[in-house]
Formats: sequence, C-alpha cells, structure tokens
Amino acid sequence: MVFQCRRKRRWKNMSPKQDEEEPQTEDSSLHGGRIRSFKHERGNWATYVYFPYHPEEEFEELLEELLSAAASHGVVLTPQEEFHLSLSQTVVLRHHWIQPFMQSLRAGLTHCKRFVCSAGRLRVYCNAERTRTFLGMEAFTGHAQLLDLVRVIDQTLTEFQLETFYKDPSFHVSLAWCVGDLTEELKEITKELQSLVDERDDGPFHLNLDCAELRCRTGNKTFRFSLEA
Repeated sequence: MVFQCRRKRRWKNMSPKQDEEEPQTEDSSLHGGRIRSFKHERGNWATYVYFPYHPEEEFEELLEELLSAAASHGVVLTPQEEFHLSLSQTVVLRHHWIQPFMQSLRAGLTHCKRFVCSAGRLRVYCNAERTRTFLGMEAFTGHAQLLDLVRVIDQTLTEFQLETFYKDPSFHVSLAWCVGDLTEELKEITKELQSLVDERDDGPFHLNLDCAELRCRTGNKTFRFSLEA
C-alpha cells in the first residue's frame, strides 16, 4: 500500500532542526570548471531536498571500475564529492524565507513513513544548460513513495512560488560527471558499464538507500527531517 503524506497547516510553532553548517566559498577553481545555473547574489541561497547515500566499500570499488572503463573510451568522469537522490530541483531561497520554508516542509512531512529504495540501472543525464553530463544509477524500487514525497515538497515550493520538481522524474543517484554535453559518448558505452554493475561475484550490485531521514540543504546549512518508522 502506498503511504499518503497528509499535510497539516500547524507549522508556525515548529522549529526545524539544523545540524550542519559548512563554510561557503566562491573560488571557481574549486568547482572543476562547472558553470552555475544561476548567478550567485548575496542573500540568495541555493536550496534542494534529497536523501543522502553513504557509500559502501563495494560501491566504491564499482565506481572505480566504471570510471576506469569510461576513461578507456576517452570519457573522463569526475566522481561526485557526495552521493544523494534528489527530490527537488535546485531553487533559490531568500535568507528570510529559510525558517518558514523549513517549517512548512516539516509540517508536510509529519505523516510520511520511512522506506527503502534500490537502484541498479545506469542512465545518462545532462543538465538543462547542457554544461554538465552525469552518469547516474536509477532507482527501481520505492518509486511510489518517492512520488508521494515529491508531492509534499512541491506544495511547499508552490507556497513560496518556486519551481516544482519534474513531472515525470527519473529518481537516481548521480555517480560521476564531466563538463559539457557528452550524452551520446556516454550512451555508447552504457551497455559495457552496465555489465560491470550486473556481473559482480555476488550477483548484480544494488545501491540501497535507507530513506529514513530527508534533508534540505540551503547554502551552507543542512536541515534534517526524520520520517516515521
């Protein structure tokens, strides 16, 4: 049975939990040639909602093999610094919106239950600006629960007149990226790369996410939202 996230408007007295704060930097040399999707302005906070993935040793070994195989075909990929499954696009929050945004999001998630989802099929993605190409691993379980969460998150985004998530999302964990649009080059070798995922000694590799704690990162702050057991 697919759970329903029942939204309640009792959020004025709820305080979101902020657990992490990271230093911000604007040194473009630290971004590997990546191009911003929007101009950085003081008071604007890049914001997105996601489930984190904490790599296992087997995943790290597989990723090394995938990068090596891609490089042998002339496609040099950079591994992600951290791994996650996105449930929103990256939007811009004004600083004074942060607290009410998090309160609204927490209220909407009140009755959402935790679950597990798994990914295993490699797919190629490119951003809207065609400035970066990604190798990702698409989820094959938990799709209905992820869609329910997106509906809740979209309601908060709509309240703040921000762009909602994709209409037909491909839920995935990005593994690695490169600058520019190398979609065709990566697609040509996807079958070979997929064989590295499927033909493991212990059977096909499945990336399993314990979807128990949703997170929202805005600028250098990360807010955490525990789902019901």
